[in-house]
Amino acid sequence: MALVEVVLPTADVRPRQVVEIRCEAPDEEILLVDWLNAVIHEMATRNMLFGRFQVAVEGQTLQALAWGEPVSLERHDAAVEVKGATFTGLRVVRPSEGSWIAECVVDV
Repeated sequence: MALVEVVLPTADVRPRQVVEIRCEAPDEEILLVDWLNAVIHEMATRNMLFGRFQVAVEGQTLQALAWGEPVSLERHDAAVEVKGATFTGLRVVRPSEGSWIAECVVDV
């Protein structure tokens, strides 16, 4: 959600279409970068914005559904375009069961 909030408020995105996204990586930190880059790729290639996600991580696999809509110049006033997630400042921790802290720098 924070990734899309960099572009525009997620409240401005209607959940009209659903896209399935799947990633695999050797550890949770690389999985975070792969996941964010997969979301960026889907937004760029489909010309869509996402406002809702359902994500499940099992071992080294992340499976997600992303709901959104095609970009509308009349409705969406995007501030920036995110180019990619980086390994700068990369950190993923689970302070307690069911919660995550995940951080990295994104290029805009």
